[in-house]
Amino acid sequence: MFYFANKINDRADFTHKTFLHKKPTMIRSNNPAEAVLEQRVIRFDDFIPCTTAFIDARTPGSNQKENFCLIGSGVAENPGQVVHINIPHGFDIGAARQPHGCKNSHHSHDTEEVFIVFSGDWKFTWGQEGEDGEVLLSAGATISIPTQMFRGFENIGADDGFMYAVLGLDKSGSAGQVIWAPYVFHQAKSHGLILLEDGRLIDTVSGAVVPNNAREYTPISKQSADRDFRRLTIAEMAACVANKDQHGNLEIGGLSTLDGVIERAIIGCANPAENIGAGKMSWRHRFHVRHLSLQPSVEIPLHVRYEEEVIILQQGELLVNIDGYTTTLFPGDVFTAPIDQPRRYLSQSQQPVDAFIVRRGNHPLAAKFV
Repeated sequence: MFYFANKINDRADFTHKTFLHKKPTMIRSNNPAEAVLEQRVIRFDDFIPCTTAFIDARTPGSNQKENFCLIGSGVAENPGQVVHINIPHGFDIGAARQPHGCKNSHHSHDTEEVFIVFSGDWKFTWGQEGEDGEVLLSAGATISIPTQMFRGFENIGADDGFMYAVLGLDKSGSAGQVIWAPYVFHQAKSHGLILLEDGRLIDTVSGAVVPNNAREYTPISKQSADRDFRRLTIAEMAACVANKDQHGNLEIGGLSTLDGVIERAIIGCANPAENIGAGKMSWRHRFHVRHLSLQPSVEIPLHVRYEEEVIILQQGELLVNIDGYTTTLFPGDVFTAPIDQPRRYLSQSQQPVDAFIVRRGNHPLAAKFV
């Protein structure tokens, strides 16, 4: 499902499920190959959420969202946010789970923010208070939201929805700080949450107090928000979305030379090294996002990569083999392959494997088969 409109319909009623989570996957050095491989897999059922990651965490309509930091340090304002794999990748991988009607308030980033819809139906709105337009996306869709532009999103599906996020980093390796629309601060403070200048979030409801000599963050004015942030038209935003039904129109290359394998460019500039054209969102992100499909029983032979590579499995079952040890990825699982480490992939389900791949850099090198 994919369409644009000008009108925004608020939905205040929602339900919420309770989820059980195991301990996070952690990286340890000097482990045997088996342990190293398993500790680079983050199982969907192991994701540990933070329910107070951001300043709108107690605002009615936003207070039941769950945020996840899977790879990298992320941009959460709560230092208690669990980081599952804290290895620099040149990008961060996060996620959000929200029940029906739950909103993420309008904010902006200094680096690119990309969402991959895993499940549910989502409404994205843009503008200081979402007044500039909306787009509805469902499973398999990707949206890359430009920098310096206010955006928010809401789960409008009947069930809980889940999205992955890829956040770009600046030259210093930082994802920067979230800039919230002015209305968000007024709502948050009335519910006991105060953001400090250093990015820490103080929850006065739970008894926390603003430390001595700490200063509260001063939100930008409505006038500054109107003047200094982008205002995209609906047509301009359409160029920032790749719906699942549009995958057949994307550039093909990379691993597509293998029988039963198709690699499509979603995000990133043209890359002659991999013989693949530009993605639909072709501007430089400092990372690439590709869609990878494998027919049943198809193998990608042993090969190495020279940049970080993360696999987010959307559908099917994918066997991963590294250094003689194998594990299987299931829908929702996330895997990050060690650089220079030979890896082999095999589709082992009756349905095709459907995955999203994130690789570091504007021009990653081609796979080298060994």
